[in-house]
Formats: sequence, C-alpha cells, structure tokens
Amino acid sequence: NKIINPKTQLDILTERGLKYGKNFNLYNSTIDYGHCWLIEIGDDVTITNSTILAHDATTKLSLGKSKVGKVKIGSRVFIGYGSIVLCNTRIGDDVIIAAGSVVTKDIPNDSIVAGNPAKIIGKKSEYIEKHRKLMNERPVYDIFWKNKSESQKQKMIMELENGLGYDE
Repeated sequence: NKIINPKTQLDILTERGLKYGKNFNLYNSTIDYGHCWLIEIGDDVTITNSTILAHDATTKLSLGKSKVGKVKIGSRVFIGYGSIVLCNTRIGDDVIIAAGSVVTKDIPNDSIVAGNPAKIIGKKSEYIEKHRKLMNERPVYDIFWKNKSESQKQKMIMELENGLGYDE
C-alpha cells in the first residue's frame, strides 16, 4: 500500500506560490497551475467547481506570448458553481459570484454579480439580510445532508414543494 503522491492539489499550488488565507474551501475547482503565484485569495473564501486563471493564451499563436495578470480575491467571497475568473481581475471583500458567471472586470466590495460577462445585480449585505428574514418564515434544516434519514428527506421534499428552505 504505497502512496504515490500524498500531496493534495492545494499543497502543490501552495508550493508553486499560491497565496490564500484562513478558512479557504476549494471544491472540484481549477486554479491556474502554470501561474498560481499571481493569485492571492483572502480569508473565508469558498470556490465551487470553478476556474481561476492568471493567464490568457488568446495572443499566444499570433504574438508568441500569452497575456498574464494578477488575480486578487478578497475575504468572505463565494464563487458559485461553474464560474470562471479571468486574469487581471480583482474581487473585493464580501462578494458573491453567482453560478456560471464569467468575471472579466474588477468587482467592488459588497456585491453580487451574475452572468457572462458578470455584472453587478445587487449588494451582498442586502441579499443576506433578506434571507435572514426569510429563515423565520421558511423551513430550516439542521441535519447535514449526508446524515438525513429517508423520512427527513421525504419531509424536505414535501416542505419545499412551494419554495425554498435552508439547510446545513
């Protein structure tokens, strides 16, 4: 039982120069392996099934060089499923990047962005407050999805028939 490569993807990226803060969650995502030292990620960041690029090879064939640029992701940022963050972009603090977004320009603090290219659609602070209030009206579930019994799953199916709820 010989372990061939005990290092994680994050270990390798860190050795290559990626900088990230506390409570960094990287799920099924790709960070530019070839230019990861140009990427800086703050505290309390979650990246889900997304791609972070610090290079752009669109000029390589014609000019013999790829474009490169820093990527800075602030603190308390959530990057939703299937998003792409392109090189030479800055994402501020307290930002939500909606699923499937393509970040081509800088994103200011306290923003929610969506689309391709990503555009500001609201403020994170207002979005969180709206959902804080809705949690008093809609179902809230306290058991992590892996630990739910069949009856708890069936209860969720029924209770969520007419709207959303909140889960672990």
